[in-house]
Amino acid sequence: MIDRDDVGIFSFLKKKPDPAALPAAPLRPDGAARPSPEAEREAERARQRDVARATAAKIDAIELAMTTDFFDDAEARWGHTRRAPAAAAGAAGAAAAHDKPGDAEFATLADQPDAAAAPASAPVVEESAILYANGQGALAEQMLQECLRELGRTERQPWWMLFDLYQAEGRERDFDSVAIDYASHFETSPPAYVDRSPPAAAQGATHGSYSGVAPAARLTGTLGADAVLRLHALCASGGAPVRIDVAAVSGITGEGCAALLAALQDLRAARREIVLVGADTLLGLLRPMLAIGERSGGEAPWLLLLELLQLSGREKDFEETAMDYCVTFEVSPPSFETLPGGGSTPPPSAVPMASDQRFLLPAVVDGDIGNLLAAIASYAAADPAAPIVLDCTRLVRIGFGAASQLHTTLQRLAADERRIELRELNHLVTALLRLLNYQDCARLYAHKY
Repeated sequence: MIDRDDVGIFSFLKKKPDPAALPAAPLRPDGAARPSPEAEREAERARQRDVARATAAKIDAIELAMTTDFFDDAEARWGHTRRAPAAAAGAAGAAAAHDKPGDAEFATLADQPDAAAAPASAPVVEESAILYANGQGALAEQMLQECLRELGRTERQPWWMLFDLYQAEGRERDFDSVAIDYASHFETSPPAYVDRSPPAAAQGATHGSYSGVAPAARLTGTLGADAVLRLHALCASGGAPVRIDVAAVSGITGEGCAALLAALQDLRAARREIVLVGADTLLGLLRPMLAIGERSGGEAPWLLLLELLQLSGREKDFEETAMDYCVTFEVSPPSFETLPGGGSTPPPSAVPMASDQRFLLPAVVDGDIGNLLAAIASYAAADPAAPIVLDCTRLVRIGFGAASQLHTTLQRLAADERRIELRELNHLVTALLRLLNYQDCARLYAHKY
């Protein structure tokens, strides 16, 4: 984008400066006479050369920026993420699901946050991460706010850390205020707010929130009536949160809509937390199936769409779709509800998973974590050939001491040549783990904005 200063630069190229408008040369401090006319002309020529060089440099910078905007790959620049609409996101997810197996290694390298999170080594970022880990969120927020003026001008890491802090504390208004500034500064879509504040029972201790192996189901291809048995088994599993991955679904029938809708409703009725991966993929498949006033497809696709929007926390989209459903079937529109456990819909991973089994970490990891470390070791021993995947979707904070203890445990497991991954980390926790050198034993995957 060319601003007013740039217009001034181009106008300079169109006409020569008016000598009368140039500032007069100052008198010498000792009161001596001005330099000779020849010396003044030479000084003026030198000044104009300097201005011309500065102008040329500015034009080069503008041309480079314009070229970048036209031709730059969205994934090539650090931290550059443009949110696609639901339908486009669904197409992208379906395409990713059909990537060649040989692309997995490249995706693994590209998805590594180590290169993307380079600014995490900045002192203000490290200090903020430590303050937050020690429960001093107000000081961490103050430091991050202040560093936006300098570090935040070019780097996105401080912005992302602020977003995660506000979501962890349930501060939607502050999040939206910073998101507007972020979108304006980086000329991108603002991120959407998701309430990630832990339940009251999880505020003070690790044991206040469930952690352990989360029952999981990964659905692929066309979702039809045959999904009923898998989803029924998932609902019949223990009282832990469940993880349903629909990122690789390429089509869905009316029977499939009814089966998935029933499973989600049963899980909600049992007050179980649902982690739904790749929700945008299903949204992109469902929307073309629906038309206002058209009832031939039945109510199941409409109700499933509303369920997905509710799990995603998209209240405005939910209300608009509910009114369309109301008009179509001439019934009262359903109401948006705040889920008791807080459903979550992380984006699908760019790296294919070797196993659906993940160990779900609690919302807060702090204090005495001996039982948690023992549970992780038991999970790792259950299948010595499988990667150790710690799911951090619900993790909002880990204390400094607890992070050090967890690091020691993971180093011991990595000594047996086990692959260890920490998935869906928030950026505050990611900065802390990088500071503690977790990269020596594990791969860190921060969630993306």
